[in-house]
Amino acid sequence: MNNLQQPDQPVTPTLLVGVDFGLPLFDEQLEELGLLAETAGLTPVARITCKRKAPDAALFIGSGKADEIKQLATQLGVQEVLFDQSLSPAQQRNLERHLQLPVNDRTLLILQIFAQRARSHEGKLQVELARLQYLSTRLVRRWSHLERQSGGIGMRGGPGESQIELDRRMIADNIKRIKERLVKVKRQRQTQRRQRERRDAFTISLVGYTNAGKSTLFNALVKARVYAADQLFATLDTTTRQLYLGELGRVISLSDTVGFIRDLPHGLVNAFQATLQEAVDADLLLHVVDFSSPNHLEQIAEVQRVLSEIGAGDIPHLLVFNKLDQVDPALRPTALKDIYELAGVPTPRVFLSAHTGEGLPLLREMLVEKIRGSPTDSLSPDFHASHEADASFGTMASKQI
Repeated sequence: MNNLQQPDQPVTPTLLVGVDFGLPLFDEQLEELGLLAETAGLTPVARITCKRKAPDAALFIGSGKADEIKQLATQLGVQEVLFDQSLSPAQQRNLERHLQLPVNDRTLLILQIFAQRARSHEGKLQVELARLQYLSTRLVRRWSHLERQSGGIGMRGGPGESQIELDRRMIADNIKRIKERLVKVKRQRQTQRRQRERRDAFTISLVGYTNAGKSTLFNALVKARVYAADQLFATLDTTTRQLYLGELGRVISLSDTVGFIRDLPHGLVNAFQATLQEAVDADLLLHVVDFSSPNHLEQIAEVQRVLSEIGAGDIPHLLVFNKLDQVDPALRPTALKDIYELAGVPTPRVFLSAHTGEGLPLLREMLVEKIRGSPTDSLSPDFHASHEADASFGTMASKQI
């Protein structure tokens, strides 16, 4: 399997390829794929798109377009070809033979980024599980060493076993071990959540499309120092802090979760169940949207799809349209607070800039209103009194592992 570029390795000139099958959300400029490639350490030098009614069974794009890609790659000195769609193992193998270049797809690219960014023990386990599940489908005799080993009666080496069978068995064993370790991690998280429930803690999770500004908003609210950058998947590991709301005289739990993206590999969705469980168990979801993105409506729909897939679609929402400072003045809303129809449900919305702080006080007011109207806002006076003296944002910090 060809590994993608690591940040400390030399620049890898990469050719981006997208195929339009007439489906919605096709990225004609391959902008998101380019950002993903740059995040993984690759250097896009050219982009090619084409239209097809259906994928070619052998080469995905057809022999004519494959020849065109090969010619352009030779002219530009491309070292890798990256597809915006997922390739089957056979298509990937055939393309590499035809182009004489490493070929990878969007799925592996996202897996590689997650592998680079995961920091916690749980995050690393989840990434490794998704990677092994992906590789288990790629054992299609792509290498010359995958030939039958000698064996049988009168020969040394035992009964004989192909290298592909050994690889498959080794991957299956590793997947089993990682799943067992993740079960233990999930039990630990459940214990932590039960402790919060016994304290009647109100929990809020930040969700949204990758690079929508969740971590920046998280830092602005709780005065934390969670890593935030203008790049895709800057944050992978869930972080929880306590946010004090003076108007209520109590603290709430605020969690920053991993961002979603179009065509997020199902293996990652399954592997990150433990991390995404923070969103499933939340009392309120702050759905952060990059208001400056021309595709923010499509991104909202994608996030809602994933939330429904993991069982968090019915949790109360508060929409946060972020990056107001990057929006054209002519497109700025007349009011910073209104109601938005989200999947047919009237949902409170606030416009703000986590970077400049504009609209943050209004968001805090809306949080107070939401919590006051929730069934969980029934804590004892002793609990409220014990936290009234703690008026700072960053206290009682705890990072989930």
